[in-house]
Amino acid sequence: MSNQPEHEPSPTQEPPEFRTAELADVPVVTAPDGADVLQLLVLDGQGGLAVFELAPGTVTRAVSHATVQEIWQVTAGRGWLWRRQGGREETTRLTPGTAASIPLGTTFQFRADEDAGEPLRIVAVTMPPWPNTDTEARPEQGTWQPTVG
Repeated sequence: MSNQPEHEPSPTQEPPEFRTAELADVPVVTAPDGADVLQLLVLDGQGGLAVFELAPGTVTRAVSHATVQEIWQVTAGRGWLWRRQGGREETTRLTPGTAASIPLGTTFQFRADEDAGEPLRIVAVTMPPWPNTDTEARPEQGTWQPTVG
């Protein structure tokens, strides 16, 4: 058993590199649900940090995740999040400061209020990191008609 605290690398282990990202420098890609996503940082094997944006009046496609779960915090805009898992189903108001979880296997869909005046912006932690596979986001039946292609 080592006397090293768990958060410090052992003397023979290379310490992890420091990583920094600027939102303005990150390319915007389209998530499988149709939202814009900016992948900021990834800690190998642990988790990833991203920002999702959805234009006012836009509704995503409903999906569930095969291997990841997420924690969200709304930082701008307004909208709604619908989640279903097993027999549970709920719709939650999204406003700046709202935090929400997307547990593994949860079907979810979100939408931005048309009159919000700004995009719905969500900072999200994905655990483990997004695997970049075609099978991670599984299409599901949602509660709203999607407006994204």
